[in-house]
Amino acid sequence: MLTSQGSIQGFFGSFAWRLRIAPSVRSICAIESAGNPEENRKSGGKIMYAGIAEGAKALGLDTKGLEAAGRAIEREMAAGVIPGAVLAVTRHGKEWVYAAGKSNPSPDESLPAGPDVLYDCASLTKVSVTLPLVLGLIDEGVLTLGTKAAAWIPEFTGEGREEVTIGQLLTHTSGLPADRNIHSHGWTQPQMWEAVTGVALQHPPGTAAVYSDLGFLLLGRIVEKAAGMPLDQAAKARIWEPLGMAGAVFAPPAGLQARTAPTEYDRAAGGHLQGVVHDEKARALGGVCGHAGLFATAGDLARYARMWLAGGAVPEPTAPGGQPRRVLSAAAVRAATRTHTAGIAGANRGLGWVLKGDRWDASGDWMGPRSYGHTGFTGTSLWVEPDLDLAVVLLTNRVYYGRSGSVGVLRAAVHNAITAAVRD
Repeated sequence: MLTSQGSIQGFFGSFAWRLRIAPSVRSICAIESAGNPEENRKSGGKIMYAGIAEGAKALGLDTKGLEAAGRAIEREMAAGVIPGAVLAVTRHGKEWVYAAGKSNPSPDESLPAGPDVLYDCASLTKVSVTLPLVLGLIDEGVLTLGTKAAAWIPEFTGEGREEVTIGQLLTHTSGLPADRNIHSHGWTQPQMWEAVTGVALQHPPGTAAVYSDLGFLLLGRIVEKAAGMPLDQAAKARIWEPLGMAGAVFAPPAGLQARTAPTEYDRAAGGHLQGVVHDEKARALGGVCGHAGLFATAGDLARYARMWLAGGAVPEPTAPGGQPRRVLSAAAVRAATRTHTAGIAGANRGLGWVLKGDRWDASGDWMGPRSYGHTGFTGTSLWVEPDLDLAVVLLTNRVYYGRSGSVGVLRAAVHNAITAAVRD
């Protein structure tokens, strides 16, 4: 039926759905599932595709491609890999959001997957918070890619660490190891930071690409010092508020935790982590870090992706003849999305971003050579195909069932289906 709010509601099998038009963000919310994975499996794995035709038309996509993406999600739900998912696709300045299954499958606290659910974005924090903050400070002349990290973190010196640059931290070519256990020793936060700043380099800076949480931990600290405010405040003022990312938050307060998709079962907590960052280092350091800690909805990240597709501009209309408001310069976007790791085997890294052909590339088969994106350990991803004016956000909490499950196949299938659906 058509409600007074302009929503279309109906039922198909075990699914309840709603199609919603939100002019302020020019988005189309296609489906919110009110079923549960077990009932979905009993219904033969059917998904109700209400709203897909409208979304496909608005985004210039073929309906069959969006249906194929939905089926890929349903397959992984039926296989027990994920309890549900939220998918956001943005193109031509519009957003289409699809949800299936549950974000919290617990019988006691059931929460359908949907556009209002906050997901633990894990390492999407690196490219959705820390990266744009660093690039913005470069735009303002406060930092440069060649700035030594030690200029802002004096304790990060000795044994070659004083030669590491901000650019090398962004491209994961600093020589730092991938990780270090700082959370399980009972250390104070100052002791944890001392361990991070004193870690030995594995390679001379600029000679190898090793994906490192530690590098973005340091970048987050540099941002705080250079911006003169905590990381979460800088993100809110410089990114979230200009882009209208109303749900984005670090360390969700108690009132928001029920809206967050739970992650892994934690023995110490006596249950699944919900509204508490999954990453152990970020949790031990208070939940606000440069490498992890962001919670956001699929729509939040779709609006962030639209800024990149718009060359750094806020993707909202301006007055006739007016200049668009900017989060980043066009120069920063160009620099961040070109390779900075030529000559390093197995690596094709931009500034923060994973580029096509990198060992961490999750773009699938059909996205082109200029595509870029990033993944998050909890089961999240954001991928951009600028030549098609296309971005895809996929949010799952695959670690709800433990760390062994992989959404690698799902990411590739969704990206392939949506890229193949482009009609113009």
